[in-house]
Amino acid sequence: MRTIKSLSIIALLTASSFATAQTSVIRSEKNMSLELANQIATASVAACAANGYAVTATVVDRAGSTRAVQRADNAGPHTLAASLQKAWTSASAKNTTLAMMEGAQKNPAAANLVNIPGYLLLGGGVPVKVGNEVIGAVGVGGAPGGNLDEQCAMTALDKVKELLK
Repeated sequence: MRTIKSLSIIALLTASSFATAQTSVIRSEKNMSLELANQIATASVAACAANGYAVTATVVDRAGSTRAVQRADNAGPHTLAASLQKAWTSASAKNTTLAMMEGAQKNPAAANLVNIPGYLLLGGGVPVKVGNEVIGAVGVGGAPGGNLDEQCAMTALDKVKELLK
């Protein structure tokens, strides 16, 4: 009887340890839905159009994979690649591309960021966050300045802020 009790306790402790180990190797994370990505892309293009800018907006998920793209009539062909690279850079670095560009200009050690394949250090890439967790990013390209691209992205994120809780 005592042996059975001891074996039962050992089995219970082993199962408990295994469950704890299992929990630590499985992650749960938020990510970008197609619906949210489309809303952000559409709102970004609309925000720039309201100021007379024909842009492309690309939204990527937390892994940098494209979820939505909106290209305004008359947006230049280069805006497709630029918006994707800005979004990808922002999602990867979890920072705005404008802040990264300014940091690289002021800090010679950060200047090498431009050598990372796919990185584009021009304003217009903005992370999409739920709390402090980055779930993706939006990249806008085509306004006459990266700061204006970023303003359009920020306006779009402000429109969907209630969904980011």
